[in-house]
Amino acid sequence: MSHNSAPTPLTSSMGSPLTGTIRVPGDKSISHRSLMFGALAVGRTTVKGLLESEDVLATGEAMRAVGAKIEKHADGSYTVDGIGLGGLLEPEHVIDFGNAGTGVRLTMGIFGSHNIAATFVGDASLSSRPMGRVLNPLREMGTNVIARDGDRLPASIRGAEQALPISYRVPMPSAQVKSAVLLAGLNAPGETTVIEPIPTRDHTEKMLKGFGAEISVSLNEAGERVIKLKGQPELKPQDIDVPGDPSSAGFPLVAALIVPGSDITIENVLLNEHRTGLITTLIEMGGDIEIANRRETGGEEVGDLKVKASRLKGITVPAERAPSMIDEYPVLAVAAAFAEGDTFMPGLDELRVKESDRLAAVARGLEANGIPCVETEDTLTVTGGATEIGGGTVTTHLDHRIAMSFLVLGMAAHKPVTVDDGAVIATSFPTFTSLFEGLGAKFSSSASEAA
Repeated sequence: MSHNSAPTPLTSSMGSPLTGTIRVPGDKSISHRSLMFGALAVGRTTVKGLLESEDVLATGEAMRAVGAKIEKHADGSYTVDGIGLGGLLEPEHVIDFGNAGTGVRLTMGIFGSHNIAATFVGDASLSSRPMGRVLNPLREMGTNVIARDGDRLPASIRGAEQALPISYRVPMPSAQVKSAVLLAGLNAPGETTVIEPIPTRDHTEKMLKGFGAEISVSLNEAGERVIKLKGQPELKPQDIDVPGDPSSAGFPLVAALIVPGSDITIENVLLNEHRTGLITTLIEMGGDIEIANRRETGGEEVGDLKVKASRLKGITVPAERAPSMIDEYPVLAVAAAFAEGDTFMPGLDELRVKESDRLAAVARGLEANGIPCVETEDTLTVTGGATEIGGGTVTTHLDHRIAMSFLVLGMAAHKPVTVDDGAVIATSFPTFTSLFEGLGAKFSSSASEAA
């Protein structure tokens, strides 16, 4: 599905209580990195539970373009025959990342320290997103860049003949920027250092260590995370079982809390401490969420979430929690619409530069469905308990999380809720509608059918 094709509206409306046991698709962050690190290792990496979304498959194509052999097998697993650090071939064609911000930024990091040239393109949404936050540190390492005004796609880079290791302080909380610098540092001689004033998700550090990289994480006197990576290791292939994506789990999680009578279990969810902000917040709001069967796989903690419909109350979400749940604020805003009182969410400036201006998109979607809210430059306040919720059409701006969040709203709203394009959901959660229908949700392809 191309994001430049005609939009396909989708409507959700109140159905029966949501009940059952489900597994959400594999974690997107770990899926991207599994293909990338497998490509950079010497030998065969096996990946089970890979998220087969457009974003992740685009990363797979990018790794194939530089020489990795990636195959899907009859049991659904993938193998990646890696080419090793320093062994990347120059791509013969332009690399199209579609809507994949993580994929393109991390791949720029990998390519940026290899002496190859590559051109990156994306859909209208990705082409509007800032790439300078990644390209600037790569320039410091010796990468040559030609890009559109504002460092936007399309962009061409030529990697450094011999990349320079740098010490880089990340200017904003961004796991993508941190990861891009570390991945560039893999093929630079010496030690690359990333200083992270505000902690972000640490999958790159954990997985690099698992693949055999020499990497350390410590705190400096200011309490900042200091990540040091020794360049030019020989990465060793791994067997990876990808846990369920906590960002994707956020949609059935919130839906079960707000649809009366619901009782569901979401199995095998990643519980990395930098990814559980939404769960923590919903429990603080009064959500009946039990974490069961905690266990460890591949260096990451996973568990099962048992969720029942709950009476929620508005809270102030600590701003310092934002990096651990930055992708989950749209669906949190939906939960807030059904909470008693105000829910105040500060520290949301990073939402301005996601797949859409996500903060504005959420506010307009709430307003279109009769939910009072106040948006500032970096905060959102949602007042819950409106007497007549729903009936509106939400502009998704090609943003999969906006689409899914407002379809969740429709499941508990007084009137059906329509999103202007349901096709964008395939970016991260291709089985969204079928999984929810299995729990009891109700969708239709036009507002008139649902009314």
